[in-house]
Amino acid sequence: MNLIEAKNIVKVYRDGASFFKALDKVSINIKKGESVAIIGKSGSGKSTLMHLLALLDKPNEGQILINGKDTALLKKKELNKLRNQTFGFVFQQFFMNPQDTVLENVILPLKIAGVPSKKRKEIAMKALEEVELADKFNNKASNLSGGQKQRVCIARAIANSPKILFADEPTGNLDSNTGDKVEKLLFSLNKEQGITLIIVTHDEALANKCDRQIRIKDGKIVTTGKDK
Repeated sequence: MNLIEAKNIVKVYRDGASFFKALDKVSINIKKGESVAIIGKSGSGKSTLMHLLALLDKPNEGQILINGKDTALLKKKELNKLRNQTFGFVFQQFFMNPQDTVLENVILPLKIAGVPSKKRKEIAMKALEEVELADKFNNKASNLSGGQKQRVCIARAIANSPKILFADEPTGNLDSNTGDKVEKLLFSLNKEQGITLIIVTHDEALANKCDRQIRIKDGKIVTTGKDK
């Protein structure tokens, strides 16, 4: 069974009388444990597709199924629970509270999930160990380098043991050396822990490291296989 299925997805943005069709009858399947790149130029629809797959937005038409379940049938509470327990997110912008400590930033999704205080600290520290930043747990997030901030975001993303990790231009704000380290970390989580990795990028080199590329142009899928 596919972990994620998108069937004939259409997404339209309206502004008064005018409208823009960001996605046009898009259908894709993603299996458990895959690493998949959604690749395309700016404005191609790739980030829109990721937001729909991650249930951060709803399509105007079509279906999105997670583990065979139609997500349109879920109530808001069920949807929030599914997102919190199934997905992890790593974005180009770090979205951290700069005045909180590293540990407090990583703990946030565990707090939302209702994990008891003592347990969530234990889980968060383990996640920081995974990204080799346990020694920075008490540092203010504002005092970290860009690469360290991105690794903290990865720790936060994996704290809830997600089945799927969405990464939107995860190395876009990093220098090449730091970007390489973040890439290795993401792919090690995919290979060693079996986390399904979905990367949105315009970086061909990064895309080619994935098991498969889904190329998108003008809101339509043009290829869905591994480049030769």
